[in-house]
Amino acid sequence: MCVNVSGDNLMCRFDPALGPEVAERPGYLPMLMKGKQLRGYCYVEPHGFRSAKDFAAWMTLCLDFNARARSSKKKTKA
Repeated sequence: MCVNVSGDNLMCRFDPALGPEVAERPGYLPMLMKGKQLRGYCYVEPHGFRSAKDFAAWMTLCLDFNARARSSKKKTKA
C-alpha cells in the first residue's frame, strides 16, 4: 500500500524515519492496530489535505517511499 482512502481520511505509508516530522503536519493521525502504533503509516484528516499544495505534499511523501517499501508477505493457503 502506498496511499489509500479510508472514510474521509487518507491512509498514507511513508518512510518510518520521517515519523516525528510527519507527525507535525496538519491533519496527521497515527495509525493504530491492536492498540499499537504502526510506524510509517498514518491517517490524514481532510483539513490536512484540503488545498492542492497540501494534497500534493502527502502524495509526494508516499510516492517517494513507495519504491523502497517492502511488500507484505503473501499468505499461502493451507
